[in-house]
Amino acid sequence: MSTSDRPPRVLGVFAHPDDEVFCAGGTFAHYTAQGAEAMVVSATRGEAGQIRDATIATRATISAVRETELRRACDLLGVRHVTCLDHRDGALAETPPDTLATEIAQVIDAFEPDVLITFGDDGAYGHPDHIAISAATSFAVERTRARAVRLFHSHFPRSGILLRERLARWLVELGNQFRGSVDFAHALSLFAQESTTMRFAGDDVDVRWFPPGFAIVEQGEPATALYLILSGEADVVRDEPDGDRHVVARLGTGEFFGELGVAHHTPRTAHVVASTSTTCLVLTADEPERFTGRGASARLVGSVEGEDGPPIGHGATTVMDVRDHVDAKVAAIAAYRSQYPIEPGMFPPGMLADMYGTEYFVRILPPPAPDTDLFG
Repeated sequence: MSTSDRPPRVLGVFAHPDDEVFCAGGTFAHYTAQGAEAMVVSATRGEAGQIRDATIATRATISAVRETELRRACDLLGVRHVTCLDHRDGALAETPPDTLATEIAQVIDAFEPDVLITFGDDGAYGHPDHIAISAATSFAVERTRARAVRLFHSHFPRSGILLRERLARWLVELGNQFRGSVDFAHALSLFAQESTTMRFAGDDVDVRWFPPGFAIVEQGEPATALYLILSGEADVVRDEPDGDRHVVARLGTGEFFGELGVAHHTPRTAHVVASTSTTCLVLTADEPERFTGRGASARLVGSVEGEDGPPIGHGATTVMDVRDHVDAKVAAIAAYRSQYPIEPGMFPPGMLADMYGTEYFVRILPPPAPDTDLFG
């Protein structure tokens, strides 16, 4: 870090409230804990975002709510300076690049950061606002009057971590049947979808509806998915060697099934049949194949790959170990109640550390060389 007579400074320039947490939340917490001064700029107030808790916001109030959430999240990360520009959520790509770059350059000149973080030119997953803010920030750095700044792009390599494996391990460690609340089921659904969108996990995540009588899984077929019941009920039915069939248990909202099979890639030990209209969150290693067969004798089956996929981090020039700050990062995510109605203690700590304990960046300026420190 800097040895000058002022604290080192880190600036993050993003498109929406909450981008800062997913792009660099642990990194902000890491450096502010060491005494760095940090600032986050959001080009919009996120007024086009989801309202996942209607008790928190309405469409008329969502922009003000998300700005408040941004400030609360940044406080949890140790970021003391927060600014929202007045651009429209979803329309950054329509904003004249020179206008946006001029505003960002003014912030850079005033704050004089040593390090600047923004999205990569792919926008993480192709979001037009993310792409626009990346381009405008790069343009701004070229024209700023401030002293040389180290420019980094957040990098999101596809993760080999599988949520289904981590959850399965956690469920086995609990030693008894887990049943979460409706809030837990809702939160895990949002958490899983966001984690895979941002590539923190490599699962395919889907929500599927099954009518009464539908065999969601069949006894003897290979275990390729983990299910969480979001609504409805299902019966666990076992076929015995003598041909007898009997109901072993009934599962309801907040309960998992398939976990032992998923953990060990062994055949299913029972059928699970929807007894009412049942909706499940389904985690699989890959997108389901169109021609997958059913039953123990099926020859066309989905992937049953190993626990973790390929190594991650490809393309990154800077790899930050932020495991000591995962709690702060998750608390900052939870501060966005309108977007992520979760509680920090809902999920297995080990899974969170695996997913959020490393952050990746590509150094754009000056020309990159591999390192583990943004100030390097």
